[in-house]
Amino acid sequence: MQRHRAYLCWDALAANLSDSVPTLIVFTRWPEPGRTKTRLIGTLGAERAALLQAALTARTLDAAREAAARIPGLRIQVRFDGGEPARMAGRFGDDLTYLPQGQGDLGARLATALGSAFAGGGGPVAVIGSDCPGLDSDFLVDAFEAMLPGRAVLGPALDGGYTLLGLVAPHPALFEGVPWGTAGVLAQTRNRAEEAGLAVHLLCPLADVDRPEDLSLVDDLLSELDGL
Repeated sequence: MQRHRAYLCWDALAANLSDSVPTLIVFTRWPEPGRTKTRLIGTLGAERAALLQAALTARTLDAAREAAARIPGLRIQVRFDGGEPARMAGRFGDDLTYLPQGQGDLGARLATALGSAFAGGGGPVAVIGSDCPGLDSDFLVDAFEAMLPGRAVLGPALDGGYTLLGLVAPHPALFEGVPWGTAGVLAQTRNRAEEAGLAVHLLCPLADVDRPEDLSLVDDLLSELDGL
């Protein structure tokens, strides 16, 4: 029933966006020890922290693939930092498109990724990270169903950031003047959206894994790593 409901919603939305391709952008990093999950290195060590990054990325991409089976035409783009496309494809699967995040702070890189997706015929476009173990295909389907003209869709993170941002049209101002890496990211992004005349639709809050106290959220992944 849920899959059927998703198709009905997308049939209605497609009538308004017939020339666009729904696009999901996943922001992640190449799992290089010492350069990823740095706040967890003191607890896990550099190697295990990098392996956890890889496991979280793989889980997120699996959720994206499952969502693509439920959302007609969904295109997945993986925007990565570090590494190169061939290495990413070898590690995480060659069925996806891998592109470097580019230069600048997080806001500039997000604006570039979404702007490029829209310019390439994408829409609606959602962007997620790879640090949220609770993010699944149901969450992604709900997000795309909620994306309508004049609306910004946000998935609140429990630490004050966001786990997803979805738009039907580009709004680069949403990434300007945001205090990235702080508890004020979600609030400032909501303010930017409202200033742009967008209604804000909030999804269910989820937790990111960034700090040692978050590791209880990924006990299953850590157990798998211990078995390697």
